[in-house]
Amino acid sequence: MQARKLWFVVALMVAALLLAACPAAPQPAAQTGAQTGAQPAAEEAAEAPAQESEAMAEEAAGEEMAGGMDWESVDPSGQTITFWHQHSRAREEALNEIVQEFNDTNEWGITVVAEYQGGYGDIFNKMLGVLNTPDAPNLVVAYQNQAATYQLADALVDMNPLVDSPKWGLSEEEKADFFPGFFKADIFPNFGNARLGFPPNRSMEVMYYNADWLAELGYDGPPTTPEEFKEMACKATQQPFSKAAAEGSMGYELSVDASRFASWTFAFGGDVFDYEAGQYSYDNPAAIEAMKFIQDLFNEGCATIVAERYGDQTDFGNGTLLFTVGSSSGLPFYQSAVEAGAGSFNWSVAPLPRKTDEPVMNVYGASVSIPKTTPEKELAAWLFLKYYTSPEVQAKWAKASNYFPVRASVAEGLQDYFEANPAYKTAFELLKYAKTEPPVPGYDFVRDLVREAMASIADGADVESTLADLTEEANAILAEQMQQ
Repeated sequence: MQARKLWFVVALMVAALLLAACPAAPQPAAQTGAQTGAQPAAEEAAEAPAQESEAMAEEAAGEEMAGGMDWESVDPSGQTITFWHQHSRAREEALNEIVQEFNDTNEWGITVVAEYQGGYGDIFNKMLGVLNTPDAPNLVVAYQNQAATYQLADALVDMNPLVDSPKWGLSEEEKADFFPGFFKADIFPNFGNARLGFPPNRSMEVMYYNADWLAELGYDGPPTTPEEFKEMACKATQQPFSKAAAEGSMGYELSVDASRFASWTFAFGGDVFDYEAGQYSYDNPAAIEAMKFIQDLFNEGCATIVAERYGDQTDFGNGTLLFTVGSSSGLPFYQSAVEAGAGSFNWSVAPLPRKTDEPVMNVYGASVSIPKTTPEKELAAWLFLKYYTSPEVQAKWAKASNYFPVRASVAEGLQDYFEANPAYKTAFELLKYAKTEPPVPGYDFVRDLVREAMASIADGADVESTLADLTEEANAILAEQMQQ
């Protein structure tokens, strides 16, 4: 499979990094067209890390490995650090404002240079080429599984000592303000419970539904159980929405994706990973039941595959689709689709229909990791993260990005935003039910396998054997990754 080929490439690259006894000679990161959006000043400043000597980087790494860094004695004054991120357009503008405010106000004279480096995959591929070299950034956006891959080369700072530092860290009250699921998501059992990232924002898998259409079908609210979901979805195929702006009538459109698989499995009371055994468990009873439920929807003509990327948004906006499941970060895009399609109807979001007593919300999002460089730059990077996740900055970032903040107290500064965006408020109130996908190396490539398996199941493949094969292949990838 293509996923396995890609995985072998990554495995070889990581193995090469591990065989190196000290940081490699500086190598310029590959340039792509996506980088042209960066400001010239940012590009100039990006060269600063490349000018760090190998001796400094090696000495810093040695100190940290020799029994823990004495962060209390490190002085971050005057450091210039780079931040590789994926944000573009309005989000990049908002991030640049936050960075500038930090640069103008922090007491240590730290300068952060934010650099757009393309999408998550672009950043991941670039990072594989600069791990443990002076070309590595000082802050980098990374999903948990990507951070785990970097840590196979021992390339990231464990932030636990920084978070707990009496001088530089967070108070117990501040720690308690973070949503527990978010605060724990970047702690990696496979790496001695090291904290390899810190969360600036999160998104959530939610069910989008057409409330007016449900009312026409005779229902006064969204489904809470799989049985109700199936009944409503199937009924929608027989009774089109009166305000539809296009032909067709469908109950549910499935976008085949590993996060959809996880979300439905969570809703049926299961998980995709056995944390006690340290292995994937795609063939567990809850996952099998969830996928059989999805397959039944297809067999009875009540569901279909999304025909093109974001096609479910278009169909939902046109009033020809009753339900879809996707990221909460899509809320403004769904609103735009409704305005451009059927024009105006009541819609909102809700948890996926479930077998559990309470909702189980699949919450995800990239965190920010600190690659190993020098103690001074590492501490400077942490101080920016501490600022970035402060309540006031989080409120500003949430409004600009439509992501969820990571701290509960931020709600106080979002009341006007809640009023203007009721669906966002509904989703925000579900954050306490957060659950996450596995933060293990190689998950990027396992996700490709999950997509293939889910598409096969929707097309009628035997659920048990398909998930058994998926579990075997996924665990083979995991085992090889952990042997590096």
